[in-house]
Amino acid sequence: MIAAQPSPGIGFAGFVRKAGSLVKLRDVAPTTRVMLVAIMVSMVVFLDGTVVNLALPATERDIGGGMCSQQWVVDGYLLAVAATVLPGGAISDLFGRIPVMRFGLTAFGAGSVLAATAGTPAMLITGRLVQGLGGAFLVPGSLALINSTFDGADRPAAIGSWTAWTATAFALGPLLGGLTVDFLSWRWIYVLSAIPMAIGFALTFWLRSTPGPSERARVDVAGAALSAAGLAGTVYALIESGRHGWNHPVIKGALAVGVAALLAFVAWERRAPHPMVPLGLFAIRNFTGANLVTAFVYGGTTMGSLAIALYLQEVAGYSATASGLITLPSPIMSLLFARGVGVMAARIGPRIFLMTGPALAGLGLLLIHPAAHGFHVVTDVLPGRILLAVGMVLAITPLTAVNLFSVKSAHSGIAAAIQNATGRTSALIAVACVGLIAAGTLTDASFTRLLQVSAVLFFIAAVISGIAIRNPSVAEPLTAEPVSDGVAAAVP
Repeated sequence: MIAAQPSPGIGFAGFVRKAGSLVKLRDVAPTTRVMLVAIMVSMVVFLDGTVVNLALPATERDIGGGMCSQQWVVDGYLLAVAATVLPGGAISDLFGRIPVMRFGLTAFGAGSVLAATAGTPAMLITGRLVQGLGGAFLVPGSLALINSTFDGADRPAAIGSWTAWTATAFALGPLLGGLTVDFLSWRWIYVLSAIPMAIGFALTFWLRSTPGPSERARVDVAGAALSAAGLAGTVYALIESGRHGWNHPVIKGALAVGVAALLAFVAWERRAPHPMVPLGLFAIRNFTGANLVTAFVYGGTTMGSLAIALYLQEVAGYSATASGLITLPSPIMSLLFARGVGVMAARIGPRIFLMTGPALAGLGLLLIHPAAHGFHVVTDVLPGRILLAVGMVLAITPLTAVNLFSVKSAHSGIAAAIQNATGRTSALIAVACVGLIAAGTLTDASFTRLLQVSAVLFFIAAVISGIAIRNPSVAEPLTAEPVSDGVAAAVP
Protein backbone atom coordinates (compact mmCIF):
# COMPACT_ATOMS: atom_id res chain seq x y z
CA MET A 1 0.00 0.00 0.00
CA ILE A 2 1.44 3.35 -1.06
CA ALA A 3 -0.07 6.37 0.63
CA ALA A 4 -1.30 9.13 -1.63
CA GLN A 5 0.08 11.99 0.46
CA PRO A 6 3.20 10.98 2.38
CA SER A 7 4.34 13.26 5.13
CA PRO A 8 7.59 11.91 6.53
CA GLY A 9 9.09 15.27 7.26
CA ILE A 10 7.48 15.77 10.66
CA GLY A 11 9.04 14.19 13.69
CA PHE A 12 7.40 12.11 16.41
CA ALA A 13 6.55 15.19 18.45
CA GLY A 14 4.92 16.62 15.37
CA PHE A 15 2.79 13.52 15.04
CA VAL A 16 1.60 13.94 18.60
CA ARG A 17 0.89 17.65 18.19
CA LYS A 18 -0.88 17.06 14.92
CA ALA A 19 -3.04 14.36 16.44
CA GLY A 20 -3.96 16.49 19.44
CA SER A 21 -5.84 13.63 21.07
CA LEU A 22 -6.72 10.02 20.45
CA VAL A 23 -10.14 11.06 19.19
CA LYS A 24 -8.64 13.26 16.46
CA LEU A 25 -6.29 10.56 15.16
CA ARG A 26 -8.89 9.54 12.56
CA ASP A 27 -8.27 12.88 10.83
CA VAL A 28 -4.50 12.37 10.69
CA ALA A 29 -2.88 11.38 7.39
CA PRO A 30 -2.41 7.59 6.98
CA THR A 31 1.38 7.94 6.87
CA THR A 32 1.36 9.89 10.13
CA ARG A 33 -0.76 7.24 11.82
CA VAL A 34 1.62 4.53 10.68
CA MET A 35 4.67 6.41 11.95
CA LEU A 36 3.03 7.16 15.30
CA VAL A 37 2.14 3.54 16.00
CA ALA A 38 5.34 2.06 14.52
CA ILE A 39 7.55 4.38 16.55
CA MET A 40 5.64 3.97 19.80
CA VAL A 41 5.60 0.18 19.89
CA SER A 42 9.14 -0.21 18.58
CA MET A 43 10.51 2.27 21.10
CA VAL A 44 9.28 0.14 24.00
CA VAL A 45 10.76 -3.03 22.49
CA PHE A 46 14.15 -1.37 22.02
CA LEU A 47 13.90 0.28 25.43
CA ASP A 48 13.41 -3.05 27.16
CA GLY A 49 16.53 -4.38 25.48
CA THR A 50 18.68 -2.11 27.67
CA VAL A 51 16.48 -0.68 30.44
CA VAL A 52 17.13 -3.65 32.73
CA ASN A 53 20.93 -3.37 32.60
CA LEU A 54 21.23 -0.91 35.46
CA ALA A 55 18.50 -2.68 37.43
CA LEU A 56 20.41 -5.96 37.63
CA PRO A 57 22.27 -5.22 40.91
CA ALA A 58 19.06 -4.06 42.63
CA THR A 59 17.15 -7.08 41.31
CA GLU A 60 19.82 -9.41 42.65
CA ARG A 61 19.65 -7.80 46.09
CA ASP A 62 15.87 -8.19 46.17
CA ILE A 63 15.17 -11.67 44.80
CA GLY A 64 18.64 -13.23 44.63
CA GLY A 65 20.73 -14.70 41.84
CA GLY A 66 24.36 -14.16 40.76
CA MET A 67 26.05 -13.28 37.48
CA CYS A 68 24.44 -16.25 35.70
CA SER A 69 20.97 -15.07 36.74
CA GLN A 70 21.82 -11.53 35.62
CA GLN A 71 22.86 -12.87 32.23
CA TRP A 72 19.60 -14.81 31.95
CA VAL A 73 17.46 -11.77 32.76
CA VAL A 74 19.02 -10.05 29.75
CA ASP A 75 19.37 -13.13 27.56
CA GLY A 76 15.92 -14.54 28.31
CA TYR A 77 14.45 -11.55 26.49
CA LEU A 78 17.00 -11.67 23.68
CA LEU A 79 16.63 -15.43 23.27
CA ALA A 80 12.85 -15.20 22.83
CA VAL A 81 13.23 -12.37 20.32
CA ALA A 82 15.99 -14.09 18.36
CA ALA A 83 14.18 -17.45 18.28
CA THR A 84 10.80 -16.09 17.16
CA VAL A 85 11.51 -12.91 15.18
CA LEU A 86 12.02 -14.84 11.93
CA PRO A 87 8.72 -16.73 12.06
CA GLY A 88 7.25 -13.49 13.39
CA GLY A 89 8.25 -11.71 10.19
CA ALA A 90 6.81 -14.47 8.03
CA ILE A 91 3.59 -14.50 10.08
CA SER A 92 3.39 -10.72 9.65
CA ASP A 93 3.63 -11.14 5.88
CA LEU A 94 1.05 -13.94 5.99
CA PHE A 95 -1.69 -12.66 8.30
CA GLY A 96 -1.16 -8.91 7.94
CA ARG A 97 0.92 -6.33 9.81
CA ILE A 98 -1.81 -4.98 12.08
CA PRO A 99 -3.34 -8.22 13.50
CA VAL A 100 0.12 -9.61 14.22
CA MET A 101 1.14 -6.33 15.82
CA ARG A 102 -1.84 -6.57 18.16
CA PHE A 103 -0.81 -10.06 19.22
CA GLY A 104 2.73 -8.82 19.92
CA LEU A 105 1.43 -5.92 21.99
CA THR A 106 -0.73 -8.26 24.08
CA ALA A 107 2.08 -10.72 24.71
CA PHE A 108 4.57 -7.99 25.58
CA GLY A 109 2.17 -6.44 28.05
CA ALA A 110 1.46 -9.81 29.72
CA GLY A 111 5.19 -10.49 30.07
CA SER A 112 5.71 -7.06 31.62
CA VAL A 113 3.07 -7.76 34.29
CA LEU A 114 4.62 -11.17 35.06
CA ALA A 115 8.09 -9.66 35.41
CA ALA A 116 6.83 -6.80 37.59
CA THR A 117 5.32 -9.25 40.10
CA ALA A 118 8.20 -11.76 40.08
CA GLY A 119 9.26 -13.15 43.44
CA THR A 120 12.05 -15.39 42.17
CA PRO A 121 14.68 -15.16 39.43
CA ALA A 122 12.91 -17.98 37.55
CA MET A 123 9.63 -16.04 37.46
CA LEU A 124 11.40 -12.88 36.33
CA ILE A 125 13.20 -14.74 33.55
CA THR A 126 9.87 -16.28 32.46
CA GLY A 127 8.36 -12.81 32.22
CA ARG A 128 11.30 -11.67 30.13
CA LEU A 129 10.80 -14.63 27.79
CA VAL A 130 7.15 -13.67 27.26
CA GLN A 131 8.15 -10.04 26.67
CA GLY A 132 10.63 -11.19 24.05
CA LEU A 133 7.97 -13.28 22.33
CA GLY A 134 5.80 -10.19 21.98
CA GLY A 135 8.70 -8.03 20.84
CA ALA A 136 9.53 -10.48 18.05
CA PHE A 137 6.23 -9.62 16.35
CA LEU A 138 6.49 -5.85 16.79
CA VAL A 139 9.77 -4.57 15.34
CA PRO A 140 9.77 -6.31 11.92
CA GLY A 141 6.04 -5.64 11.58
CA SER A 142 6.46 -1.93 12.25
CA LEU A 143 9.34 -1.62 9.79
CA ALA A 144 7.45 -3.54 7.12
CA LEU A 145 4.44 -1.28 7.72
CA ILE A 146 6.60 1.79 7.09
CA ASN A 147 8.26 0.24 4.07
CA SER A 148 4.90 -0.57 2.42
CA THR A 149 3.33 2.80 3.28
CA PHE A 150 5.97 5.24 2.01
CA ASP A 151 7.18 5.39 -1.57
CA GLY A 152 10.83 5.20 -2.57
CA ALA A 153 11.48 8.94 -2.44
CA ASP A 154 10.09 9.40 1.08
CA ARG A 155 11.14 6.09 2.59
CA PRO A 156 14.68 7.14 3.65
CA ALA A 157 13.39 10.03 5.76
CA ALA A 158 10.65 7.85 7.26
CA ILE A 159 13.10 5.12 8.23
CA GLY A 160 15.44 7.81 9.54
CA SER A 161 12.70 9.12 11.83
CA TRP A 162 11.88 5.58 13.00
CA THR A 163 15.55 4.88 13.63
CA ALA A 164 16.08 8.14 15.49
CA TRP A 165 13.35 7.39 17.99
CA THR A 166 13.96 3.67 18.41
CA ALA A 167 17.72 4.18 18.73
CA THR A 168 17.02 6.93 21.26
CA ALA A 169 14.85 4.53 23.27
CA PHE A 170 17.59 1.90 23.10
CA ALA A 171 20.14 4.43 24.29
CA LEU A 172 17.90 5.97 26.96
CA GLY A 173 17.22 2.56 28.49
CA PRO A 174 20.10 2.58 30.99
CA LEU A 175 19.33 6.12 32.18
CA LEU A 176 15.61 5.45 32.60
CA GLY A 177 16.43 2.17 34.31
CA GLY A 178 18.79 3.90 36.74
CA LEU A 179 16.29 6.64 37.59
CA THR A 180 13.51 4.10 38.10
CA VAL A 181 15.64 1.91 40.36
CA ASP A 182 16.86 4.78 42.54
CA PHE A 183 13.56 6.66 42.89
CA LEU A 184 10.92 3.92 42.58
CA SER A 185 11.86 0.25 42.34
CA TRP A 186 13.23 -2.15 39.76
CA ARG A 187 9.69 -3.56 39.45
CA TRP A 188 8.45 -0.25 38.04
CA ILE A 189 10.64 -0.80 34.98
CA TYR A 190 8.23 -3.50 33.90
CA VAL A 191 5.09 -1.70 35.06
CA LEU A 192 5.97 1.35 32.97
CA SER A 193 6.69 -0.76 29.88
CA ALA A 194 3.18 -2.26 29.98
CA ILE A 195 1.43 1.12 29.69
CA PRO A 196 2.62 2.04 26.14
CA MET A 197 1.65 -1.46 25.00
CA ALA A 198 -1.97 -0.80 26.01
CA ILE A 199 -1.93 2.60 24.28
CA GLY A 200 -0.33 1.13 21.17
CA PHE A 201 -2.98 -1.61 21.05
CA ALA A 202 -5.72 1.03 21.03
CA LEU A 203 -3.93 3.09 18.36
CA THR A 204 -3.80 0.15 15.92
CA PHE A 205 -7.54 0.55 15.36
CA TRP A 206 -6.86 3.93 13.70
CA LEU A 207 -4.58 2.41 11.07
CA ARG A 208 -5.70 1.83 7.52
CA SER A 209 -6.16 -1.83 6.58
CA THR A 210 -3.16 -3.45 4.91
CA PRO A 211 -3.32 -5.87 1.96
CA GLY A 212 -4.87 -9.25 2.75
CA PRO A 213 -2.91 -12.39 3.60
CA SER A 214 -1.03 -14.17 0.86
CA GLU A 215 -2.44 -17.61 0.07
CA ARG A 216 0.98 -18.89 -0.97
CA ALA A 217 2.68 -18.14 2.32
CA ARG A 218 3.61 -20.86 4.81
CA VAL A 219 5.17 -20.71 8.24
CA ASP A 220 8.30 -22.86 8.53
CA VAL A 221 7.49 -24.65 11.79
CA ALA A 222 10.40 -27.09 11.53
CA GLY A 223 12.86 -24.28 10.85
CA ALA A 224 11.53 -22.27 13.80
CA ALA A 225 11.85 -25.26 16.13
CA LEU A 226 15.40 -26.04 14.99
CA SER A 227 16.58 -22.44 15.32
CA ALA A 228 14.99 -22.09 18.77
CA ALA A 229 16.58 -25.33 19.98
CA GLY A 230 19.94 -24.37 18.52
CA LEU A 231 20.01 -20.94 20.11
CA ALA A 232 18.66 -22.15 23.46
CA GLY A 233 21.14 -25.01 23.76
CA THR A 234 24.15 -22.94 22.73
CA VAL A 235 23.29 -19.97 24.95
CA TYR A 236 22.53 -22.24 27.92
CA ALA A 237 25.98 -23.82 27.61
CA LEU A 238 27.74 -20.44 27.29
CA ILE A 239 26.02 -18.96 30.35
CA GLU A 240 25.88 -21.97 32.66
CA SER A 241 29.47 -23.02 31.95
CA GLY A 242 30.48 -20.24 34.31
CA ARG A 243 28.56 -21.99 37.10
CA HIS A 244 29.14 -25.68 36.33
CA GLY A 245 32.26 -25.73 34.14
CA TRP A 246 32.68 -27.04 30.61
CA ASN A 247 33.23 -30.63 31.74
CA HIS A 248 29.78 -30.93 33.29
CA PRO A 249 27.71 -33.47 31.29
CA VAL A 250 24.69 -31.12 31.10
CA ILE A 251 26.83 -28.36 29.62
CA LYS A 252 28.39 -30.73 27.10
CA GLY A 253 24.97 -32.08 26.17
CA ALA A 254 23.39 -28.64 25.78
CA LEU A 255 26.26 -27.44 23.58
CA ALA A 256 26.09 -30.58 21.43
CA VAL A 257 22.32 -30.26 21.00
CA GLY A 258 22.60 -26.54 20.24
CA VAL A 259 25.31 -26.89 17.60
CA ALA A 260 23.60 -29.92 16.00
CA ALA A 261 20.26 -28.08 15.84
CA LEU A 262 21.85 -25.01 14.23
CA LEU A 263 23.57 -27.17 11.59
CA ALA A 264 20.30 -29.01 10.98
CA PHE A 265 18.55 -25.65 10.65
CA VAL A 266 20.89 -24.56 7.85
CA ALA A 267 20.49 -27.92 6.08
CA TRP A 268 16.70 -27.77 6.40
CA GLU A 269 16.46 -24.22 5.07
CA ARG A 270 18.30 -25.29 1.92
CA ARG A 271 15.59 -27.80 0.98
CA ALA A 272 12.46 -26.60 2.81
CA PRO A 273 9.55 -25.82 0.45
CA HIS A 274 8.73 -22.65 2.40
CA PRO A 275 11.93 -21.73 4.31
CA MET A 276 11.87 -19.40 7.27
CA VAL A 277 15.14 -17.91 6.00
CA PRO A 278 15.04 -17.85 2.18
CA LEU A 279 18.70 -18.44 1.41
CA GLY A 280 18.23 -16.86 -2.02
CA LEU A 281 18.09 -13.46 -0.32
CA PHE A 282 21.73 -13.86 0.63
CA ALA A 283 22.65 -13.83 -3.04
CA ILE A 284 21.98 -10.09 -2.82
CA ARG A 285 25.29 -8.52 -1.93
CA ASN A 286 24.03 -5.60 0.13
CA PHE A 287 21.56 -7.77 2.04
CA THR A 288 24.31 -10.18 3.08
CA GLY A 289 26.72 -7.37 3.89
CA ALA A 290 24.16 -5.49 5.97
CA ASN A 291 23.39 -8.54 8.07
CA LEU A 292 27.06 -9.34 8.64
CA VAL A 293 27.69 -5.76 9.76
CA THR A 294 24.58 -5.92 11.96
CA ALA A 295 25.91 -9.00 13.74
CA PHE A 296 29.21 -7.39 14.71
CA VAL A 297 27.80 -3.93 15.51
CA TYR A 298 25.10 -5.22 17.84
CA GLY A 299 27.45 -7.73 19.44
CA GLY A 300 29.93 -4.96 20.16
CA THR A 301 27.46 -2.44 21.53
CA THR A 302 25.63 -5.01 23.69
CA MET A 303 28.73 -6.41 25.32
CA GLY A 304 30.28 -2.99 25.84
CA SER A 305 27.12 -1.40 27.27
CA LEU A 306 26.46 -4.25 29.70
CA ALA A 307 30.07 -4.26 30.89
CA ILE A 308 30.01 -0.50 31.53
CA ALA A 309 26.64 -0.64 33.34
CA LEU A 310 27.75 -3.41 35.70
CA TYR A 311 31.27 -2.06 36.28
CA LEU A 312 30.15 1.44 37.22
CA GLN A 313 27.84 0.09 39.93
CA GLU A 314 29.45 -3.10 41.18
CA VAL A 315 33.13 -2.10 41.02
CA ALA A 316 33.38 1.71 40.75
CA GLY A 317 30.56 2.26 43.26
CA TYR A 318 28.39 4.70 41.29
CA SER A 319 24.61 4.83 41.75
CA ALA A 320 22.23 3.49 39.11
CA THR A 321 21.21 7.03 38.16
CA ALA A 322 24.79 8.26 37.81
CA SER A 323 25.64 5.19 35.75
CA GLY A 324 22.67 5.92 33.51
CA LEU A 325 23.50 9.59 33.04
CA ILE A 326 26.75 8.67 31.34
CA THR A 327 24.73 7.12 28.49
CA LEU A 328 23.09 10.45 27.56
CA PRO A 329 25.37 11.17 24.56
CA SER A 330 23.76 8.29 22.65
CA PRO A 331 20.11 9.46 22.73
CA ILE A 332 21.16 13.10 22.18
CA MET A 333 23.19 12.20 19.08
CA SER A 334 20.42 9.97 17.79
CA LEU A 335 17.69 12.57 18.19
CA LEU A 336 19.75 15.32 16.60
CA PHE A 337 21.37 13.52 13.71
CA ALA A 338 19.84 10.09 12.92
CA ARG A 339 17.28 11.36 10.42
CA GLY A 340 19.82 13.65 8.73
CA VAL A 341 22.30 10.80 8.46
CA GLY A 342 19.62 8.68 6.79
CA VAL A 343 18.95 11.37 4.18
CA MET A 344 22.68 11.95 3.54
CA ALA A 345 23.32 8.22 3.19
CA ALA A 346 20.57 8.02 0.58
CA ARG A 347 22.22 10.84 -1.40
CA ILE A 348 25.90 9.93 -1.28
CA GLY A 349 25.69 6.23 -0.50
CA PRO A 350 25.77 4.24 2.77
CA ARG A 351 29.22 2.67 2.44
CA ILE A 352 31.27 5.50 3.92
CA PHE A 353 28.92 5.75 6.91
CA LEU A 354 29.09 2.01 7.56
CA MET A 355 32.89 2.08 7.47
CA THR A 356 33.39 5.20 9.58
CA GLY A 357 30.67 4.63 12.19
CA PRO A 358 31.79 1.25 13.59
CA ALA A 359 35.44 2.33 13.51
CA LEU A 360 34.69 5.40 15.66
CA ALA A 361 32.54 3.32 18.02
CA GLY A 362 35.38 0.85 18.54
CA LEU A 363 37.85 3.65 19.24
CA GLY A 364 35.40 5.09 21.76
CA LEU A 365 35.33 1.83 23.72
CA LEU A 366 39.13 1.68 23.78
CA LEU A 367 39.19 5.13 25.41
CA ILE A 368 37.29 3.71 28.42
CA HIS A 369 39.52 1.95 30.92
CA PRO A 370 40.32 2.01 34.65
CA ALA A 371 42.99 4.61 35.48
CA ALA A 372 45.89 4.12 37.86
CA HIS A 373 45.14 7.43 39.60
CA GLY A 374 41.56 6.40 40.31
CA PHE A 375 38.54 5.87 38.10
CA HIS A 376 36.39 8.94 37.42
CA VAL A 377 33.33 8.70 35.22
CA VAL A 378 33.69 12.16 33.62
CA THR A 379 37.32 11.84 32.53
CA ASP A 380 37.61 8.07 32.05
CA VAL A 381 34.21 7.18 30.58
CA LEU A 382 32.47 10.23 29.08
CA PRO A 383 34.90 10.91 26.18
CA GLY A 384 34.68 7.31 25.05
CA ARG A 385 30.89 7.28 25.38
CA ILE A 386 30.64 10.40 23.20
CA LEU A 387 32.77 8.85 20.47
CA LEU A 388 30.78 5.61 20.73
CA ALA A 389 27.56 7.62 20.31
CA VAL A 390 28.89 9.39 17.21
CA GLY A 391 29.89 6.09 15.64
CA MET A 392 26.55 4.45 16.33
CA VAL A 393 24.46 7.30 14.93
CA LEU A 394 26.54 7.21 11.73
CA ALA A 395 26.01 3.47 11.33
CA ILE A 396 22.51 2.48 12.45
CA THR A 397 20.20 4.36 10.06
CA PRO A 398 22.20 3.50 6.90
CA LEU A 399 22.44 -0.10 8.12
CA THR A 400 18.67 -0.40 8.46
CA ALA A 401 18.08 1.28 5.10
CA VAL A 402 20.59 -0.88 3.21
CA ASN A 403 18.93 -4.03 4.51
CA LEU A 404 15.36 -2.98 3.64
CA PHE A 405 16.12 -1.36 0.29
CA SER A 406 18.06 -4.35 -1.00
CA VAL A 407 14.86 -6.41 -1.39
CA LYS A 408 11.43 -5.84 -2.89
CA SER A 409 8.83 -4.09 -0.74
CA ALA A 410 6.73 -7.27 -0.61
CA HIS A 411 9.63 -9.01 1.14
CA SER A 412 10.29 -6.26 3.67
CA GLY A 413 8.69 -8.20 6.52
CA ILE A 414 11.08 -11.13 6.29
CA ALA A 415 14.03 -8.84 5.48
CA ALA A 416 13.42 -6.77 8.62
CA ALA A 417 12.91 -9.96 10.62
CA ILE A 418 16.21 -11.45 9.41
CA GLN A 419 18.13 -8.31 10.32
CA ASN A 420 16.47 -8.15 13.74
CA ALA A 421 17.15 -11.85 14.31
CA THR A 422 20.78 -11.30 13.33
CA GLY A 423 21.18 -8.38 15.72
CA ARG A 424 19.35 -10.07 18.58
CA THR A 425 21.24 -13.34 18.12
CA SER A 426 24.53 -11.48 18.12
CA ALA A 427 23.54 -9.58 21.27
CA LEU A 428 22.36 -12.84 22.82
CA ILE A 429 25.71 -14.53 22.25
CA ALA A 430 27.61 -11.41 23.36
CA VAL A 431 25.80 -11.37 26.72
CA ALA A 432 26.29 -15.12 27.10
CA CYS A 433 30.05 -14.64 26.61
CA VAL A 434 30.37 -11.87 29.22
CA GLY A 435 30.85 -14.36 32.05
CA LEU A 436 33.44 -16.32 30.07
CA ILE A 437 35.50 -13.26 29.14
CA ALA A 438 35.24 -11.86 32.67
CA ALA A 439 36.10 -15.29 34.15
CA GLY A 440 32.99 -15.08 36.32
CA THR A 441 34.06 -11.92 38.18
CA LEU A 442 34.02 -8.28 37.13
CA THR A 443 37.35 -6.60 37.95
CA ASP A 444 39.47 -3.84 36.44
CA ALA A 445 41.28 -6.39 34.28
CA SER A 446 38.17 -8.28 33.12
CA PHE A 447 36.37 -4.99 32.42
CA THR A 448 39.22 -3.92 30.15
CA ARG A 449 39.11 -7.28 28.37
CA LEU A 450 35.38 -6.97 27.75
CA LEU A 451 35.77 -3.52 26.19
CA GLN A 452 38.68 -4.67 24.05
CA VAL A 453 36.68 -7.58 22.67
CA SER A 454 33.74 -5.23 22.01
CA ALA A 455 36.02 -2.82 20.14
CA VAL A 456 37.37 -5.63 17.97
CA LEU A 457 33.81 -6.54 16.97
CA PHE A 458 33.23 -2.95 15.82
CA PHE A 459 36.48 -2.90 13.85
CA ILE A 460 35.50 -6.13 12.07
CA ALA A 461 32.16 -4.52 11.16
CA ALA A 462 33.99 -1.57 9.59
CA VAL A 463 36.16 -3.89 7.50
CA ILE A 464 33.15 -5.92 6.32
CA SER A 465 31.38 -2.70 5.32
CA GLY A 466 34.30 -1.70 3.12
CA ILE A 467 34.35 -5.10 1.44
CA ALA A 468 30.70 -6.13 1.19
CA ILE A 469 28.55 -2.98 0.98
CA ARG A 470 28.05 -1.46 -2.46
CA ASN A 471 26.72 2.04 -3.09
CA PRO A 472 23.82 2.05 -5.60
CA SER A 473 24.53 3.78 -8.89
CA VAL A 474 22.56 6.81 -10.06
CA ALA A 475 20.60 4.58 -12.42
CA GLU A 476 19.90 2.15 -9.57
CA PRO A 477 18.41 4.06 -6.63
CA LEU A 478 18.61 2.69 -3.12
CA THR A 479 15.16 1.13 -3.22
CA ALA A 480 15.29 -2.49 -4.25
CA GLU A 481 17.30 -5.16 -5.98
CA PRO A 482 15.75 -8.04 -7.91
CA VAL A 483 15.03 -11.26 -6.04
CA SER A 484 14.95 -14.64 -7.72
CA ASP A 485 11.61 -16.27 -8.52
CA GLY A 486 12.29 -18.96 -5.98
CA VAL A 487 12.61 -16.43 -3.20
CA ALA A 488 9.61 -14.48 -4.39
CA ALA A 489 7.53 -17.64 -4.21
CA ALA A 490 8.75 -18.50 -0.75
CA VAL A 491 8.45 -15.03 0.71
CA PRO A 492 5.15 -13.28 0.02
